[in-house]
Amino acid sequence: MGPKPKVKSFEIPKRLVFEAWEKVRANNGAPGVDAVSIAEFGNDVRNNLYKLWNRMSSGSYMPGSVRAVEIPKDHGAGVRILGVPNTADRVSQTAAAMLLEEKLEPIFHRDSYGYRPGRSAHDALAVTRRRCWRQDWILDLDVRAFFDSVPHDLLLKAVAHHTDERWVLLYIQRWLKAPMQMPDGTLVARDKGTPQGSPISPLLANLFMHYAFDRWMDREFPDCPFERYADDIVAHCDTEERAHTLRAAIASRLGIVGLELHPEKTKIVYCKDTKRRGSYERTSFDFLGYTFRSHLVRGRRGFFVNFLPAMSAKARKAKGQQIRAWHLKRRSGTDLSGLAEDINPQVRGWINYYGAFYRSELGFLALRIDEHLVRWAMHKFKRLRGRPDKAWAWLRDARKREPTLFAHWHLIALTSSRTVGAG
Repeated sequence: MGPKPKVKSFEIPKRLVFEAWEKVRANNGAPGVDAVSIAEFGNDVRNNLYKLWNRMSSGSYMPGSVRAVEIPKDHGAGVRILGVPNTADRVSQTAAAMLLEEKLEPIFHRDSYGYRPGRSAHDALAVTRRRCWRQDWILDLDVRAFFDSVPHDLLLKAVAHHTDERWVLLYIQRWLKAPMQMPDGTLVARDKGTPQGSPISPLLANLFMHYAFDRWMDREFPDCPFERYADDIVAHCDTEERAHTLRAAIASRLGIVGLELHPEKTKIVYCKDTKRRGSYERTSFDFLGYTFRSHLVRGRRGFFVNFLPAMSAKARKAKGQQIRAWHLKRRSGTDLSGLAEDINPQVRGWINYYGAFYRSELGFLALRIDEHLVRWAMHKFKRLRGRPDKAWAWLRDARKREPTLFAHWHLIALTSSRTVGAG
């Protein structure tokens, strides 16, 4: 008789690991500390996936350290540190996340919108707008360094409550503790937090906040509905007094679960409109790249003031910086259609996201891009150098010939009176 086949410590379906790889491959992304790209991993995918599945099944799988990468925050609010795992670790985390998501998704709160299938930031913004019309006050919550602060023991306890798969719990523990490799090569140990950038982090963050915040709010403050997108939260109140009470209670609750409310960035805001005559220190707030404030709008009975979301000043500034970073005027070797091909996907993304509410605010975006196209034209064509009026006329003619060439051209009409503005 031959040797007995080795019994695996954990039953992990090979199909799950393969489906996780398919997801990772579709998402692309940068390599981790081992510098193995998605493409390189895919060159020998059969062998790589088998090795990974074998190690995970036997219990010998140990994740590598995560690579720290500094990136600009969404909508232009500073920078954040991402923790980028190795490709193999990304596959294993995705496999665990897929398994967990099946159990967690049905129990998550109806007003949790971040990183959930079939839900989006636009859904959260639409509900926020509707509730701002109903209730006069909001509490704009800022959890200080949320992804760096989540306590591992409470998080693992929540995971254990929802899965019998021992390997999921074991490997989540190892992923949470994997050190972070900084740009200078030093390794930083982690005893709390779940790094942004890893496939399982959004799910773990939602699970933690489900117990730390969502269910607690339903139980303690059923009259104060909220919208939560990961750690971005807006809660609604009928009175200023109720908002102050809620703020103190949330600060206390978060302290119990190892988190902290940012004292300066957490604000009480009055949703001022035509019917709300009172005054208050703060009458606007930012949420998911939009600023909610009063706008003059035209209705069936004339003009009135409504409390609405529109692209935030921070987001406008960030997009302006991104447009400058294209350095269009340096690309005089390219023609207009080449420029359009390069920038249109990004511009369409901006229009789709920031044009969902109060679309007219996007006119500035179109003008800013056209200003840079005019500079490009003045660099490319000798006859237009130093002649902005002629360059604007040239661009207007190009737009008449091919009105759909650039994604932003439908936002505003070009006029011959445009001059080159500051970028």
